[in-house]
Amino acid sequence: MAEWRPDFDDLPAGDGVLVLSPQLSLLSATLQAERLLRRRLELGQVLPLAEIFLEPHLAQVAAALQETLQTGASRSHLLVQIRRGADASIFLKCSLSPLYSSAREISGAILAFHDDALTMAWSAWANIGMGVEPEAVLENLDRGVFVVDQRWRIRAFNKRAEEITGFPKEEAVGRLCWEVFQADRCQRGCFLRATVEDGTGRTDQTVRITNKAGERLDLLVSTAPIRNQREVIVGGVETFQSLGVALVKRQAVASPGEVEIIGRSPAMKRLLNMLPQVAAAEAAVVLEGESGTGKDLLARALHLHSPRAQGPFVAFSCSALVETLMESELFGHVKGAFTGAIRDKVGRFEMAQGGTLFLDEIGELKPELQAKLLRVLETRAFERVGGTRPIPLEARVIAATSRNLAEEVRRGRFRLDLLYRLRTVSFNLPPLRERREDIPLLVNHCLGLLNRKYGKNVRGVDPKVITLFQHYSWPGNIRELERVLEHAFVFVQGAVITKEYLPELESPLPRSSLSGAAAYRSQSLSEQLTIQKALQKAQGNREAAARLLGISRSSLWRKMKAYGLL
Repeated sequence: MAEWRPDFDDLPAGDGVLVLSPQLSLLSATLQAERLLRRRLELGQVLPLAEIFLEPHLAQVAAALQETLQTGASRSHLLVQIRRGADASIFLKCSLSPLYSSAREISGAILAFHDDALTMAWSAWANIGMGVEPEAVLENLDRGVFVVDQRWRIRAFNKRAEEITGFPKEEAVGRLCWEVFQADRCQRGCFLRATVEDGTGRTDQTVRITNKAGERLDLLVSTAPIRNQREVIVGGVETFQSLGVALVKRQAVASPGEVEIIGRSPAMKRLLNMLPQVAAAEAAVVLEGESGTGKDLLARALHLHSPRAQGPFVAFSCSALVETLMESELFGHVKGAFTGAIRDKVGRFEMAQGGTLFLDEIGELKPELQAKLLRVLETRAFERVGGTRPIPLEARVIAATSRNLAEEVRRGRFRLDLLYRLRTVSFNLPPLRERREDIPLLVNHCLGLLNRKYGKNVRGVDPKVITLFQHYSWPGNIRELERVLEHAFVFVQGAVITKEYLPELESPLPRSSLSGAAAYRSQSLSEQLTIQKALQKAQGNREAAARLLGISRSSLWRKMKAYGLL
């Protein structure tokens, strides 16, 4: 037999070692190998692989062993499941390396076994009697999980961890955990290090990491120690959930042309793609959408991206005043035009000369004013109330409404010719319930604004809160979301907003199985019940109820009228 001399110097203390011939007969074995395998090993016996390894690890080890004996290839850190009696098993790490003779020919193979933090955790799962593969459990969790040993090297890394950090498992496993996460607490105040040192788990702590793409992410992490059968801590496990891209400090006031419209949903992408071309044109625009969807923000963005950006942006709500005052507000008046007109007054059309006039809630205009507005748009000139001098219209008009103008025309409450004059281009802003993928972005944006306003350092919201937000119907849309978050800011003490800080959200998202008229009726009923509950909480005070709903008082009045709640 060829002379051989295995070298075990590079193996960690406590490894179990077997030396096999090409025919798999046992040439040598350490006592630690017998202890780990719980088998009496006799020199010269053929190693019974099928009695030691469980499937699918049996086939994996047999193939790797055959490759080592034929080609001299080495394998390391194979996770294998070892039989321990009829019903028990344990996970171990296995390494394979070739054994060479003095003539440098392959004369056998060396198998080394050892247990670590990961194998301890795996073995606990293997022995619960459910036939569950531990790896399959980790891979299907909705949060990232990684396991470290006592030397802080990553031993397990699930699919969700790959998605959050950007590091594939093959690149992360074996590296020091701080090389992968690059967290703000890696050097000082690491929660996992503290857990491994004192044996106490930490729950729902916030850290900021840098992912592989260089983005800063806020995470919500929990840690726990891993103990062996002698209750000695041999490693640690950390679970984590992303709170989104880390908040950055923004300027207190946006610079010209920097109005931020947040959205990555298909509907918002289409809208944002249209915006530059529409802004560059002089065409009249109507913005349609429910109250609170951000029509005023989009109007300002159209202005700031237009050739009129250096001119004024004048906004006027057509539902804010009684009809007798509205004409004066829009067109101005001359001294003595009516009782109380003690001096000349400039109207909104004149204020907006050289810029943009934004007419919000255009659907609220009475028929008489609709006729006058149509004449102004057609002649591009207007007169002050009581005056006779025509004044050229040198402003772009953008209108907005929360009503369905086509339906208003059908009911005879809005002029068809005025609709055609106003709606050269139409933007339909989707309600928040139809762009749920935008909610995390909007929350992130609002937190940045509220941190400045309240002088706090809230870094994110609990993932359970995001789930709740994405299943809520948001009758007040983005405006309601802002008010809900501001309510939480009043009470939150730490760095994360959890459900306990939120006001009561009572209107569920209509089921996707409802469609057409049924979905519309379900949504209307849900909104009606929400309004009724808000009025009850506010003891009939409409202004207080509107604040609870995150909508304007005039919008609440219109909804109450539509539902017969006046």
